[in-house]
Amino acid sequence: MPSVSRKQNRSLFRQLEFCFDAREMSPLPSAREMRERAIGLLRPLKAEKLASQLKVEWNTRMRTTVGRADYSRSLISINPALRNFGLDEIDRTLRHELAHLLARVRAGRHRILPHGAEWRRACRDLGIEDERACHKLPLAVRYVPPRFIYCCINCQREFPRVRRIRGATACLICCRKFAHGKYDERFRLQFANFSLRRRFSRVLSKSSE
Repeated sequence: MPSVSRKQNRSLFRQLEFCFDAREMSPLPSAREMRERAIGLLRPLKAEKLASQLKVEWNTRMRTTVGRADYSRSLISINPALRNFGLDEIDRTLRHELAHLLARVRAGRHRILPHGAEWRRACRDLGIEDERACHKLPLAVRYVPPRFIYCCINCQREFPRVRRIRGATACLICCRKFAHGKYDERFRLQFANFSLRRRFSRVLSKSSE
């Protein structure tokens, strides 16, 4: 059996490292291609208005979220990190977020749950009937504590948020119970950060005991 020199041995190991460490990354389709893909999915569903207003973007600021749907702007944002998981995952995420917009359009003024029956129906119509509410991809996890607390004056439920709520937002439970699922100004969430301060003061008092 022929012997292998030290130099040849190092060369072989470098080749092995290259074979095992190199990860094939899918090229990202352009935002325009993604939008055209989404429009093609909407047309058979007679959602022409949404198709005409739809915008799609790659959002490099996203970390733990693979996608986000902004109904007020008809905007779908996708995490570029999805390139590590292939084109199928990119397409599935696009359909997942598109289902959120489609469900909201169909609901009109009625309030719906983010991943409720309306969203599941939209997923089925978009070809992802078995879609999960949350992804299980191994993205970096970063916990961001809530900075803002909102409260429903009617039921006294508290809603912690990392960011301020933009626009009029009401308590879904109260709207469903007293307003047939439609938005009602009586149940609009009120900024109540005093609750957050009170909660922190309780934690501090317990730790000092």
